[in-house]
Amino acid sequence: MAKVLSNRGKARPRGRRQAEAVDPFTLEIIKNALVAIGDEMFVALQRTSMSTIIYEVLDYATGLTDSRGQLITQGNGVTLFLGTLSHAVSYTLEKFGADLRPGDIIVTNDPYTGGGTHLSDVSLIMPIFYDGEIVAFAANKAHWTEVGGKDPGSWTTDATEVYQEGLQFPCVKLFDRGTPIESVVDLIRANVRLPDMTLGDMWAGVAALRVGDRRFRDLCDKYGVAVVKRAIDKLLADGDTLTRLELRQLPAGVYEAEDFIDDDGIGHGPFPVRVRITVNPEEFHVDFSGTHAQVPGPVNCTMTALVSGVRALYLAITNPGNPVNDGAFRSLRITCPPRTIFSAQHPAPVSTYWETMLYVADLIWKAMAQVVPERLTAGHFLSVCGTIVAGLHPDTGDLFLLVEPQAGGWGGGRHKDGENGLVCIGDGETYVIPVEVTETRYGVLVDQYSFHTDPGGAGAFRGGKGLIRDYRITSDEAYLTTTFGRHKYLPWGLAGGHLGSRNYVKILHADGREEVFGKTARYRLRKGEVARLVTGTGGGYGSPAARPPALVAEDVRHGYITIEQAQQDYGVRVDPKTFAVLEVTREPVKA
Repeated sequence: MAKVLSNRGKARPRGRRQAEAVDPFTLEIIKNALVAIGDEMFVALQRTSMSTIIYEVLDYATGLTDSRGQLITQGNGVTLFLGTLSHAVSYTLEKFGADLRPGDIIVTNDPYTGGGTHLSDVSLIMPIFYDGEIVAFAANKAHWTEVGGKDPGSWTTDATEVYQEGLQFPCVKLFDRGTPIESVVDLIRANVRLPDMTLGDMWAGVAALRVGDRRFRDLCDKYGVAVVKRAIDKLLADGDTLTRLELRQLPAGVYEAEDFIDDDGIGHGPFPVRVRITVNPEEFHVDFSGTHAQVPGPVNCTMTALVSGVRALYLAITNPGNPVNDGAFRSLRITCPPRTIFSAQHPAPVSTYWETMLYVADLIWKAMAQVVPERLTAGHFLSVCGTIVAGLHPDTGDLFLLVEPQAGGWGGGRHKDGENGLVCIGDGETYVIPVEVTETRYGVLVDQYSFHTDPGGAGAFRGGKGLIRDYRITSDEAYLTTTFGRHKYLPWGLAGGHLGSRNYVKILHADGREEVFGKTARYRLRKGEVARLVTGTGGGYGSPAARPPALVAEDVRHGYITIEQAQQDYGVRVDPKTFAVLEVTREPVKA
């Protein structure tokens, strides 16, 4: 039986809280204060973390929910963490209920029931008390570089069950009334390879929660807890109203898309995935029936990740400019059968879940791109292109773990070229690790970091360019784990635009051999060998024949395309020295 998720069944506030209005000036002040609290929590976690994937990459999210677990503000690094915090709080309420006390902190990373995604993404939840009652929750979700498991860095491409992927926190207390539970802390310390880093990230999360707790209680002191509660209810209702206004602007109908996930990392695949979207003035219904069953390798994602992927695209389609809260998703309904690659169940491996969660978002994107072309572009390089380089540092002999995403090309749009060298939609507001930090902290040198000219993405508005990043190993040996999705199935074009290019890794061995792949686990690299990380160019928008020849010549000048590509894809012959247009050999087409 298909599993149906909906916000429509949530209890609505009743009685005095619903009846009494908050004046619009106070409402606006409280709204901005709540957003500011989320942002301050975000900064606090960044500034106190010990992992580059947190303080440089920003692979985390912070936020507040109301006392029922409804999201009221979220500070995002990772876009597709949208909604995971409310799931984690809801599970905390379900498990602990009235047993929560001031100062308690709950830890969870359960991918199947606790609002989790994979085990490396750890959520901390703290109830906020005022006058003896829970009035809100502070929460954060951050990628801890090490949570144990069979491989350094904890995520891998060849796990076959979740037990191999690290420590599982099944929604348990980490702090009791403000005091850390030392037995839990000791358990963490004993099971991770870099305990100082992992526990440092834990304490950074605690610091962020305490900032949220303090600031929310300050807000209640200033305006009164009853006013703050009524304001939150009004903001949730406004989120619903504003989204529905945009929903009613969409043409009613049924929209479908399908695609293929390359493989599961251990030799199986490809896997078909499908979406059917039904739009009417009151509801946006997303149905993933017909999608492939969960698979043996770790590309599975669970319902929490599925919901987050859907929410991100629903927000992009309807109301991307407003502060996000759970009210914005009351008109959204999600259907997915259990035990699919989008809705995996225990103990399916999930450590590279993002490869599949991104297809959730991309399928909706693909289905709706021609309906709202002013908001959605052609397909982008899609994958996080997650990378781990692990080894012993040549200077200290200590274990180093370089864990990061890569940036690539986005698709061309109705009136613009795609973005060059931008992280994928899943990462959103995150970054790659700077070259200087990479070379200082880890046993690698960055030989080059540049755009590439692999063919793909031609169009009236061309796809954004992907990148090349070369890591040369300086230690005696190191081990590479990568997951570069869209290695086989390319970013899609729109309105006659060409497909983009693929993501891949090329190993340059010391003896001159080269090897190319999309996924690998613990690939041994010797001193002096190079891992070349290449991300895809986005899909093009519109016929390449409609691109003005002068812009084609500029693309050649800037190194985005080659002389040969200008001739072959655009029918424009460019002087290799002056970059002047010498000849146009194609029929002009209107963009």
